[in-house]
Amino acid sequence: MTNMDDRKDAFEKKFAHDEELRFKAYARRNKLLGLWAAEKLGKTGDDAEAYAKEVVIADFEEVGDEDVFRKLKADFAASGVSQSDHQIRRTMEELLAQAVETIKNA
Repeated sequence: MTNMDDRKDAFEKKFAHDEELRFKAYARRNKLLGLWAAEKLGKTGDDAEAYAKEVVIADFEEVGDEDVFRKLKADFAASGVSQSDHQIRRTMEELLAQAVETIKNA
Protein backbone atom coordinates (compact mmCIF):
# COMPACT_ATOMS: atom_id res chain seq x y z
CA MET A 1 0.00 0.00 0.00
CA THR A 2 2.89 2.38 0.73
CA ASN A 3 4.11 1.94 -2.81
CA MET A 4 0.77 3.16 -4.17
CA ASP A 5 0.79 6.13 -1.79
CA ASP A 6 4.31 7.00 -2.92
CA ARG A 7 3.26 6.83 -6.55
CA LYS A 8 0.20 8.98 -5.85
CA ASP A 9 2.32 11.58 -4.02
CA ALA A 10 4.86 11.63 -6.83
CA PHE A 11 2.11 12.08 -9.42
CA GLU A 12 0.56 14.93 -7.43
CA LYS A 13 3.94 16.65 -7.06
CA LYS A 14 4.63 16.30 -10.78
CA PHE A 15 1.19 17.67 -11.62
CA ALA A 16 1.71 20.67 -9.32
CA HIS A 17 5.17 21.28 -10.79
CA ASP A 18 3.87 21.06 -14.37
CA GLU A 19 1.04 23.49 -13.56
CA GLU A 20 3.49 25.95 -12.02
CA LEU A 21 5.68 25.80 -15.13
CA ARG A 22 2.61 26.25 -17.34
CA PHE A 23 1.56 29.32 -15.35
CA LYS A 24 5.06 30.80 -15.60
CA ALA A 25 5.18 30.16 -19.35
CA TYR A 26 1.85 31.90 -19.96
CA ALA A 27 2.78 34.83 -17.71
CA ARG A 28 6.09 35.21 -19.55
CA ARG A 29 4.32 34.90 -22.90
CA ASN A 30 1.87 37.60 -21.89
CA LYS A 31 4.65 39.96 -20.85
CA LEU A 32 6.45 39.40 -24.16
CA LEU A 33 3.14 39.83 -25.97
CA GLY A 34 2.51 43.07 -24.09
CA LEU A 35 5.94 44.40 -25.07
CA TRP A 36 5.30 43.41 -28.70
CA ALA A 37 1.93 45.14 -28.68
CA ALA A 38 3.34 48.18 -26.88
CA GLU A 39 5.86 48.61 -29.69
CA LYS A 40 3.05 48.44 -32.26
CA LEU A 41 1.12 51.01 -30.20
CA GLY A 42 4.11 53.36 -30.08
CA LYS A 43 4.81 52.89 -26.37
CA THR A 44 8.38 52.84 -25.08
CA GLY A 45 10.22 52.63 -21.78
CA ASP A 46 8.10 52.68 -18.66
CA ASP A 47 4.90 53.03 -20.71
CA ALA A 48 5.73 49.81 -22.56
CA GLU A 49 6.48 47.98 -19.31
CA ALA A 50 3.24 49.24 -17.75
CA TYR A 51 1.28 48.11 -20.80
CA ALA A 52 2.93 44.67 -20.65
CA LYS A 53 1.77 44.38 -17.02
CA GLU A 54 -1.78 45.28 -18.13
CA VAL A 55 -1.66 42.41 -20.62
CA VAL A 56 -0.45 39.98 -17.94
CA ILE A 57 -3.28 41.11 -15.63
CA ALA A 58 -5.84 40.81 -18.44
CA ASP A 59 -5.17 37.07 -18.55
CA PHE A 60 -6.73 36.66 -15.10
CA GLU A 61 -10.19 37.64 -16.31
CA GLU A 62 -11.13 34.18 -17.59
CA VAL A 63 -9.64 30.82 -18.45
CA GLY A 64 -7.90 30.66 -21.81
CA ASP A 65 -6.39 33.21 -24.16
CA GLU A 66 -9.52 35.03 -25.30
CA ASP A 67 -9.28 37.72 -22.61
CA VAL A 68 -5.76 38.63 -23.71
CA PHE A 69 -6.71 38.47 -27.38
CA ARG A 70 -9.71 40.76 -26.82
CA LYS A 71 -7.56 43.29 -24.95
CA LEU A 72 -4.98 43.44 -27.71
CA LYS A 73 -7.62 43.59 -30.43
CA ALA A 74 -9.49 46.42 -28.65
CA ASP A 75 -6.31 48.38 -27.92
CA PHE A 76 -5.12 48.05 -31.50
CA ALA A 77 -8.51 49.16 -32.81
CA ALA A 78 -8.66 52.13 -30.41
CA SER A 79 -5.21 53.26 -31.55
CA GLY A 80 -5.81 52.65 -35.24
CA VAL A 81 -3.16 49.92 -35.43
CA SER A 82 -3.90 47.36 -38.12
CA GLN A 83 -3.27 43.80 -36.91
CA SER A 84 -5.27 40.87 -38.18
CA ASP A 85 -6.72 38.27 -35.82
CA HIS A 86 -4.40 35.76 -37.46
CA GLN A 87 -1.32 37.90 -36.80
CA ILE A 88 -2.22 38.41 -33.15
CA ARG A 89 -2.91 34.71 -32.58
CA ARG A 90 0.22 33.66 -34.47
CA THR A 91 2.32 36.01 -32.35
CA MET A 92 0.68 34.60 -29.22
CA GLU A 93 1.68 31.07 -30.30
CA GLU A 94 5.23 32.08 -31.26
CA LEU A 95 5.82 33.91 -27.99
CA LEU A 96 4.41 31.01 -25.97
CA ALA A 97 6.89 28.68 -27.65
CA GLN A 98 9.66 31.15 -26.88
CA ALA A 99 8.55 31.44 -23.23
CA VAL A 100 8.39 27.65 -22.83
CA GLU A 101 11.88 27.29 -24.29
CA THR A 102 13.23 29.97 -21.96
CA ILE A 103 11.75 28.25 -18.92
CA LYS A 104 13.08 24.85 -20.01
CA ASN A 105 16.59 26.29 -20.35
CA ALA A 106 16.49 28.17 -17.03
